[in-house]
Amino acid sequence: MSRGRSAGIDGFRIAAAVMVIAIHTAPLSGISEDLDFVITYCLFRTAVPFFFMTTGYFVLAPWIRGGEKDRRKVRRFLKSTALLYLVSTVLYVPAVVYSGGAPEDGAALAKQIFFDGTFYHLWYFPAVILGCLIVMALLRCMTAELAFVLAAAAYVFGAGGDSWYGLAAELPGMGRAYDAVFAFSSYTRNGIFYAPVFLLLGVLIRRRELPGENDPAAEGKRAGERSAGKRSAQEKRKEQTRIWTGSAVSAAVVLAEGALTYACGWQRHNSMYLALVPLMYFLFRLLLIVPGNAPAWARDISMLVYVTHPAVLIGLRGVSGAAGLDGILVENTLVQFLSVTGASFAAAAAIRLIREHLKQRFGGIQR
Repeated sequence: MSRGRSAGIDGFRIAAAVMVIAIHTAPLSGISEDLDFVITYCLFRTAVPFFFMTTGYFVLAPWIRGGEKDRRKVRRFLKSTALLYLVSTVLYVPAVVYSGGAPEDGAALAKQIFFDGTFYHLWYFPAVILGCLIVMALLRCMTAELAFVLAAAAYVFGAGGDSWYGLAAELPGMGRAYDAVFAFSSYTRNGIFYAPVFLLLGVLIRRRELPGENDPAAEGKRAGERSAGKRSAQEKRKEQTRIWTGSAVSAAVVLAEGALTYACGWQRHNSMYLALVPLMYFLFRLLLIVPGNAPAWARDISMLVYVTHPAVLIGLRGVSGAAGLDGILVENTLVQFLSVTGASFAAAAAIRLIREHLKQRFGGIQR
């Protein structure tokens, strides 16, 4: 397994960004509410866990036994993420004020900054920062496997406050427990109950694909295995079959779980399905199979689309209202989704070009 860029991983970054836009526009709801739920609010829920897993795979896994270079990489990631969160917060201040979502007191402000996000899609940034800090703290005092067990237990609790809330809250004492959580975070989908399990899943997959990474004692053994042919072609085909089968089965279970919790009226939110954890394991490994390298711009564009698409959506609604095109660009949810997607990628490409131009003009900026 190459340590470089993966065509599957970086290609799916683009797909995940599109999925997030779909989650915020419900593109198929005009055709069928049930179809929109199954596609958008079940299968497309793979988007954000995927982003957490890439952080675990590319940032946290090398940090475990890495040198100063890998430790600096984690610090740079946390600083750049916090900076992007700050810039995004400033960008959306007018929208927050206009929508009446400005916090009324210090407690509400803290809740927004550290858990809910300062705008509805920005929760990802405090979640990934807090999740990384929790995972790093766990890995300093226990194995990654034990840390994963604890994170998985937290995720199960979180799912009880999300898609399984109507059932879980009826259990003795659980209603009060969830009320305590919702006092400081509007959702269990946050950096405590949601992010750590996927960050650690990325860590564990990297360790599985690259055993002994950054361990000099294991390097010679791995080199010998590579030179002798680590696995036969038949074994590789069997492994790929297991990954495809696991992906298909776990996706079917996610759909069944989503349909059950939706039909029973248990969902307080629909971000956390129990079967999403095995689905993400198989999906990520499936993406790692894809050969080749993705374009260098894939990562930047996907994050820029994630940050800017609500602004594009607000702008599109304003323009359509002024032009009398609400019936086409707003009420037709599929057209709205396609329009926001196209405009968001165009805006992201323009921002990236401007940033690269400024880097070249002013001598480059170290990331």
